[in-house]
Amino acid sequence: MAAVTWGLVFWQHEGRPHASVSGPETATGTAPVPEGATFVGIEFAVGTSLRVVPTASLVDGGVDLPDATRRTFVLDGAHWETPGPDDAEALVGRLVRAGVVVRDPLVAEVRGGHRPRVSERTVERRFRTATGLTRGAVRQIERARTASTLLATGTPVADVVSGLAYFDEPHLARALRRYVGRTAGQLRERSGGPIALALDQRTTS
Repeated sequence: MAAVTWGLVFWQHEGRPHASVSGPETATGTAPVPEGATFVGIEFAVGTSLRVVPTASLVDGGVDLPDATRRTFVLDGAHWETPGPDDAEALVGRLVRAGVVVRDPLVAEVRGGHRPRVSERTVERRFRTATGLTRGAVRQIERARTASTLLATGTPVADVVSGLAYFDEPHLARALRRYVGRTAGQLRERSGGPIALALDQRTTS
């Protein structure tokens, strides 16, 4: 599915460790998952970014991190302990304290619904620099992901259209096709193959 965030991904396959930075995705796509591979991923909030890698350069792509081992990986010129599922928050804290992960407070302010004391042009420029996406693109992708969750948990299509302010059902269908790669029927039936969305629980962030 399309996604508005960047992240760190660690995996092992056939005994070989890997680490990478994944970028925001502006459209649906497919990703190979080798049999027997194990993954740990960390998804960062909209408005955060890496000090040494502009988020815009990660959109619809990513960067492999060098010299990954079972114990460490290299990021921003330093070695960091490779996290397990229970170590992600501790790693994020260390990256933030070291200034490797930075945050634009203006983006957080706008995302929180506050009206900034700068021009709309400044907001859009700062937002795009921090996220690699426009504010409009982020809204559309997040809306499609919310629609997917609602449809997969049984909400009628008409209620999704009205509740999320789509123009009509064809408008929703186009958004699902572009950002999710599933029809409303496939989401309701949980068909069409694996999808990168936690369909068994509703979450807010």
